[in-house]
Amino acid sequence: MTDTILIIEDEPDILRLLEFNLRNSGYATVGAMNGRDGVEKARRSKPSLVLLDLMLPDIRGTEVCKQLKSDPSTSHIPVVMLTARSEEVDRIVGFELGADDYITKPFSTRELILRIRAILRRSRQGGPAEEEGEVLHFGELEVDTGRHRIFVEGIELQLTQLEFRLVTTFIKRKGRVQSRDTLLNDVWGVDAAVTTRTVDTHVKRLREKLGVAGRYIETVRGIGYRFQEAPTP
Repeated sequence: MTDTILIIEDEPDILRLLEFNLRNSGYATVGAMNGRDGVEKARRSKPSLVLLDLMLPDIRGTEVCKQLKSDPSTSHIPVVMLTARSEEVDRIVGFELGADDYITKPFSTRELILRIRAILRRSRQGGPAEEEGEVLHFGELEVDTGRHRIFVEGIELQLTQLEFRLVTTFIKRKGRVQSRDTLLNDVWGVDAAVTTRTVDTHVKRLREKLGVAGRYIETVRGIGYRFQEAPTP
């Protein structure tokens, strides 16, 4: 079965470029040039993934993401945001609303296809970090991998699928330094040859969402990150 990618992009040249490269890579495509049309087509066609430009002529891409993620009929569809470098605030809001990843313009079509493949593979198969029925405890943190739930000091947090995979990978490898390349391979499922700031952006957001438990994720300068070996008071 061919995966269908919905592209919500108001620039005709970029839309055509995306459609051409995705179709050459074996995907079917559906295009929308504004946010309202994109939401309607997502609900009607149920695509495998949505590529979402944040700067749209009618409503912002973050509002489109919010509508898709709040609708039970489309909430499961992965969303990849297409952003300009100046839209960092929008990226953060997008992650809070449940977006799965972002691609910065101008983008490499090779990287784009690799990221799409990795996200679709994760959504179909689940991640290596998740094991059914396992409950992980670390200080104030409790991770129930079977029910896909996470708690800090007894309060349940709302994480995206990728954030959940990231924290689960960290806690299972506590005390061991994880390079950005390792995390890209094991959590994102993306070839480490792809250069990206995605890891740093997601770790930053994950720390903020974890609150007091965010201190368990330590930065190892020049290498990557490490989850503490034992909880600090």
